[in-house]
Amino acid sequence: MTLSERIPSWKKLSLFAVTWPIFVDSVLRMLLGTVDVFMLSRISDKATGAVGLANEIIYFCILMFGFVGIGTSVAVSQYIGAGREKEASRISALAITLNLIFGILVSLVLVGFGESLLRLLNLDPEQIGIASHYLEIIGGFIWIEALSYAVSSVIRASGNTKSVMYVTLGVNLIHVTGNYLLIFGNMGFPEWGVTGAAVSTVVSRFLGIIVLFILLYRRIPAPIRRKDYVTWNGPYVKQIMSVGLPAAGEHLAWQSQYLMVISFVNMIGITALNTHVYVMNISNYFMALALAIGSGTEIIVGQMVGAGEMKAAYRRLITSVRISFLLTLAVVGVAAIFRHELIGMFTEDPKIIAAGAGIFLLSIVLEPGRTFNMVIINSLRAAGDARFPVLMGVLSMWGVSVPLAYVLGVHSGLGLLGVWIAFTVDEWLRGVMMLLRWKSRAWEKKALVKPVSVAENGAGAQA
Repeated sequence: MTLSERIPSWKKLSLFAVTWPIFVDSVLRMLLGTVDVFMLSRISDKATGAVGLANEIIYFCILMFGFVGIGTSVAVSQYIGAGREKEASRISALAITLNLIFGILVSLVLVGFGESLLRLLNLDPEQIGIASHYLEIIGGFIWIEALSYAVSSVIRASGNTKSVMYVTLGVNLIHVTGNYLLIFGNMGFPEWGVTGAAVSTVVSRFLGIIVLFILLYRRIPAPIRRKDYVTWNGPYVKQIMSVGLPAAGEHLAWQSQYLMVISFVNMIGITALNTHVYVMNISNYFMALALAIGSGTEIIVGQMVGAGEMKAAYRRLITSVRISFLLTLAVVGVAAIFRHELIGMFTEDPKIIAAGAGIFLLSIVLEPGRTFNMVIINSLRAAGDARFPVLMGVLSMWGVSVPLAYVLGVHSGLGLLGVWIAFTVDEWLRGVMMLLRWKSRAWEKKALVKPVSVAENGAGAQA
């Protein structure tokens, strides 16, 4: 069957079919951290706050692993959309190797300098000891998550989002079981507390990456050869980095400003920190919906751009933004009604419950605005337009969010509520700018891959 006769890959994908497994997968991944926080909250709020802050550093590293994953996902999506499956496999193998090397380097940094990083965040001395031990164990094996991110990105880019979801489900079941056995010492296992939570996380992730590699070879359109993992290809690396490095810059800007703001929260007090940890663990699930729609749209838009279908890509994104905005508004609205009960799942402290409930009311404004960034930025990258989001991100996050959080949260005495007001202003400012960028259609000229003709495709296959 010739290229012109077959159905384009992007026409086989529906937003719902691609998105719902990503949503479930995102929720399950968040559960890995939330389960630790929830179970450790039964020990003490101090242990919860310490582990919560250690997880912020871990999340930062995982986001940085995404710079290769995002670049790979965009390149693979466009190659598949253009009908160039073999090249998609070659670039996938190279990306997996790059992320493994990066993951090993990050593991060395976390093991060697984890405690120093925690001290920079003004953490309570008693909590530093708890957090540093947890971070040392998780950080030493963070390279597993680097591999997982790369392999998952490749599998998803081909439209096989369900496979990744099932793996994450299995990882969570193992993790919850491990926590039950090792945190509290049930069924004859040692009672390790925070250490048990860390060991359970590492073991579950290791088993997950084994299964992901098995699925990779069954789901990718064209087989990966062993030599592809060690074959350096400059043009492929350039394509990955042209999207990945700006994405890393944006993630770095977001997470660094977030860690800076966390240091402000620590200045406000330990009650504010614990409240923030609990609220963020719940808010992450609000974000999961927009993240899933954004990721699903990214896959479809990437394949559309690879096939040269710019008008279809434009309409797909606009529709996705509307869906994400309305769904997020509905979910956050329901959560606001039960805000006291949600915080009450983690703590009985009336001060924390009252402060957290106020943040949930503000989330009715914050979270719908955040959807613009989570959906549109993904599609801008999928089209190859990766530099604009990072430039706007740095300007808004460090020019608006950080100073405003200090002024409102610390200087003006609004406390944690002032910090979250700053988050709200930043998200809406960037969201509006991203929407204007998409409507300008400047991204249409930035595709990484061009569709091939039937003759070119045949020649490429023979090569």
